[in-house]
Amino acid sequence: MAAFEYLALDLAGKERTGSLAADNEDDARARLARRNLSAVRLQPSTSAAKSEGAGLFGVRLSVKALTLVTRQLATLVSVAPLEEALRTIAVQAEDRPTRQVLTAVHVAVLEGYRLSEAMARRKESFPALYRAMIASGEGVGALPAILERLADLLERQESVRGKVIGALVYPAMLCVTAIVVVISLMIFVVPKLVEQFDTIGQALPLLTRIVIGISDFLRMFGIYGLAAGAIGILVFAQALQAQGFRAGVDRVILGLPLIGRLTRDLHAARLARTLASMTASGLPILEGLMITARTVDNQVLKGAVTDMANAIREGGSLSTAMKRTKVFPAILVYMTASGENSGKLESMLERAADYLEREFNTFTSAALALLEPVIIVIMGGVVALIVLSILLPILQLNTLALG
Repeated sequence: MAAFEYLALDLAGKERTGSLAADNEDDARARLARRNLSAVRLQPSTSAAKSEGAGLFGVRLSVKALTLVTRQLATLVSVAPLEEALRTIAVQAEDRPTRQVLTAVHVAVLEGYRLSEAMARRKESFPALYRAMIASGEGVGALPAILERLADLLERQESVRGKVIGALVYPAMLCVTAIVVVISLMIFVVPKLVEQFDTIGQALPLLTRIVIGISDFLRMFGIYGLAAGAIGILVFAQALQAQGFRAGVDRVILGLPLIGRLTRDLHAARLARTLASMTASGLPILEGLMITARTVDNQVLKGAVTDMANAIREGGSLSTAMKRTKVFPAILVYMTASGENSGKLESMLERAADYLEREFNTFTSAALALLEPVIIVIMGGVVALIVLSILLPILQLNTLALG
């Protein structure tokens, strides 16, 4: 389908403008007639965006783009009609995918669809929980407020994601650099130096022989090791597609002393923040939990959220269901129970999320602060052993010469 812009008259003789999706100009006029509009001017949309079909196949909004669009929409929808707000954001969008998706949503809204229904036609860009909260806001007539909460929620999640990535970049680069330096020394430097020891006729020190052996192994079989590692990664990635294997791996991850705690705290903070937003939006907790369960990557935590939903369906409270899973931090369970008892569940969940995010940031910063010097010390120790393995034969030769 193509997008058409129109100027039409309604039954009262007032001018109406907008855009719609149609197969051709005749189809567009017919669609306007069904809406009791008489076309005065009709022309292909200048944005040349598609609303359906192959033109949008595979097009989706990134998390960053969705966050920005939600904030812009929350700002504009409180001072302008929804159709105008969508059109304005679509026109001002800098990247083509965002412009295409928003134009398609705008066209669907003009055709009479609710915003949540229009977004449901672009499921790859608008998550289920996002659409559910939009639908809830439309149902109670509080769409601007819901959009504000969604924007805050997405910005918080993007901020946490950015902090995690930013915190891991430097240690990862440092670790990669250390490995590259050590391998380069073993493959290119050590062989050149040990050639000088072939003619001395003396037994080399044990450390030197070990280093030479490792160097020879890397030069002869290093490429096969890389190939085997690559194949192993591919096989492991494929095995993760099996639900049972993935659940086992996730269970192991949660059992690790450091990574397990970070994973639980991060997911718990995200769950608390999401539940707080859902409660404020008037979305039923049960429905929100079922939708949230589909967005959790860790299979163990995903099963825990599903179990919580089942327990609530049977009449249990949120805090009791959360406690039974035995995977969420005790502080979250306690604050959820306190919120239920006091009738302030939303604010208590928000406080729990704030606390868990602070704990996550503090714990991550401390752990990475210790990790960096550990990597440097290990790298320095390995390089020192390589240098020592080269110096020992030289010292041995000097001793023989002086003797």
